[in-house]
Amino acid sequence: MGDPSGFLKHGSRELPVRRPVPLRLLDWKEVYEDFPQDTLRTQASRCMDCGIPFCHQGCPLGNLIPEWNDLIYKDRWRDAIDRLHATNNFPEFTGRLCPAPCEASCVLGINQDPVTIKQVEVEIIDHAFDEGWVTPVHATHPTGKKVAVVGSGPAGLAAAQQLTRAGHSVTVFERADRIGGLLRYGIPEFKMEKRHIDRRLAQMEAEGTTFRTGVDVGVDITAAELREQFDAVLLSGGATVARDLPIPGRELDGIHQAMEFLPLANRVQLGDDIVDADGLPPINAKGKKVVIIGGGDTGADCLGTSHRQGAEIVHQFEIMPRPPETRAEQTPWPTYPLMYRVSSAHEEGGERVFSVNTEEFVGADGKVTGLKAHEVEMVNGRFEKVEGSDFELEADLVLLAMGFTGAQKEGLLSELGVDFTDRGNVARTEDWATNVDGVYVAGDMGRGQSLIVWAIAEGRAAASAIDEYLEGASALPRPVVPTSAPQR
Repeated sequence: MGDPSGFLKHGSRELPVRRPVPLRLLDWKEVYEDFPQDTLRTQASRCMDCGIPFCHQGCPLGNLIPEWNDLIYKDRWRDAIDRLHATNNFPEFTGRLCPAPCEASCVLGINQDPVTIKQVEVEIIDHAFDEGWVTPVHATHPTGKKVAVVGSGPAGLAAAQQLTRAGHSVTVFERADRIGGLLRYGIPEFKMEKRHIDRRLAQMEAEGTTFRTGVDVGVDITAAELREQFDAVLLSGGATVARDLPIPGRELDGIHQAMEFLPLANRVQLGDDIVDADGLPPINAKGKKVVIIGGGDTGADCLGTSHRQGAEIVHQFEIMPRPPETRAEQTPWPTYPLMYRVSSAHEEGGERVFSVNTEEFVGADGKVTGLKAHEVEMVNGRFEKVEGSDFELEADLVLLAMGFTGAQKEGLLSELGVDFTDRGNVARTEDWATNVDGVYVAGDMGRGQSLIVWAIAEGRAAASAIDEYLEGASALPRPVVPTSAPQR
């Protein structure tokens, strides 16, 4: 390493400063201030050149983290982006959205704060775009083979870019009106501005990838037509079936899935003409008592969006107990730690309520006005009601952010005749193949809801498998990603 004693001299971990809450609630821009390059070099120098870099194990992409940390310390930015792009197609996405399992497994993190890996990553790619170093990478020769990628989330985009660079003619189909999947319509602007997607798509289009939006494959084009027109198909449509809460009162107006609420807010920021006189989308939180059911990242996205729309008050419910302040004993290093985390949205306000279960929605004139709930505790692996803990809470907007149960079976998947796992995901072999010849699957559609870094890794691995299927062999890198691995 450039400074082998850096981790001894610089013990403190530094992250970019978040803009003041009152200021950032006035807009939808990303919440962080710029990070000084001198500070970044200092943080990169904390990478300790450990004998076995467990950060590699923590990252599904196998990012060469010690190498680009060292290159940043030495001010070799051009070399750093080359090493970063060697394993990750979209570090501008992961550097903003990944929960950084690499940092959780950093060897320095055993007894100190881990290296700020994620921040170094995002600074490398942003600097590379600013310098004009991110340019199209063209195939050396066309293969004459055609590949359809169904779904334009991170898995589909990663696979499409790899296959295009291998010389195949790749068409990405997206049923929404813009490319990006959940990156586009599920992630709020304050977490990732959509300009980051657009500039990467411009590179991919220049490389030769074709994008077709507003095409619902299985409806606008049949499964038979898809297989007839393309030599191979990659299914990367995600796990889109949202988990519901079928309790009394669920039919009341004012109760929505998170993925009904969040895309509308993003569309407003993209300039779509769907706003009311206050400049807000049809489903919005202005002046409302909001309850978000679900304590994960999607719930936090709903929280930050509700703040910016002017909610009167927001409660976020989580059925699990509040995690400990530090790494829980059942998740020791180098596993991803169970611990209490405060996102930028939580910092902005709202009340987090743990160990609570909603049992009924109440309303008047067909509209939700509140809910009935009670506290729970875990007994022998099951949630049980805490007697005497019943309470009622006013609410005129309820957002369900409880995750997803699997892929949408109706339409394309049923037409293709692919098999499913008992968890509702598309079944696949170790080579990412479904039971249908020439049809592959990657990302949440096969894994179930998971992390962006897993999606990109699976897209890259599936691309290598498809290239081998079409050409007999493949020079594309194939991350070692178990097809049946847990989410983290």
